[in-house]
Amino acid sequence: MTTEAKIERRNKIIKGLELAYEKMVQFKKQKNSEIVIIRENKIVWIKP
Repeated sequence: MTTEAKIERRNKIIKGLELAYEKMVQFKKQKNSEIVIIRENKIVWIKP
């Protein structure tokens, strides 16, 4: 696999993850629920 192909694959994966994150935030807003994340080794609930 060439370096260009690896970079292209990486960019597609990142783009897909960004899209999934946007959809998750939209879903959480629609359902009026919180997003759970880990910040500084603590579990945190935030409103989208």
